[in-house]
Amino acid sequence: MAMPGEQGCFIAVVGPSGSGKDTIINWLRPRLAADARVMFVRRAVTRDADGATEDHDSLDRETFDREEEAGRYAVCWNAHGLRYGLPAAALRHVERGGIAIGNGSRRALREIELVFGNLLVVSLKVDRDVLARRLAGRGRETTEEIARRLARSELALPVACRVVEIDNSGPVDRAGEAFLALIENEFGLGTVRPA
Repeated sequence: MAMPGEQGCFIAVVGPSGSGKDTIINWLRPRLAADARVMFVRRAVTRDADGATEDHDSLDRETFDREEEAGRYAVCWNAHGLRYGLPAAALRHVERGGIAIGNGSRRALREIELVFGNLLVVSLKVDRDVLARRLAGRGRETTEEIARRLARSELALPVACRVVEIDNSGPVDRAGEAFLALIENEFGLGTVRPA
């Protein structure tokens, strides 16, 4: 764990649907697993787990609301007809000087920044054509819905904190190595690199 007095940080991974947020987080996980200062945050979402979306705690709306009232979340927000929550355990980890890495949301960044204090946003960028192919390949959205997602992907992020862009248009290893280098440079964390 962190030494007393060290400042913790929440690293919010953001990007449009199809940018590979979960893929890059899962790529990082085994490389940072040995460092107790790092916590990978599992969001709560009012959506069933289906293997095609992020690994999350699935809750119905009533259960989510009860847990929110009980103070189990540091930050909650609405998006796409769903409720999302970052666990209070992540905030405690950061307050003790730890590094928490989690899937963020453009619309929740201001509140995440307010609550966690020290926020670093890693914004995954993907070439528009690559993103369009990824979205179409999932088969979950119409052409019009994909066009709307592509338009939203070009909006500026609503935060004053540091934002680092990483291109995830190509192989995940390339983006993953850039992310690891950022973490190593910013926080001095050692990583485990597969042979």
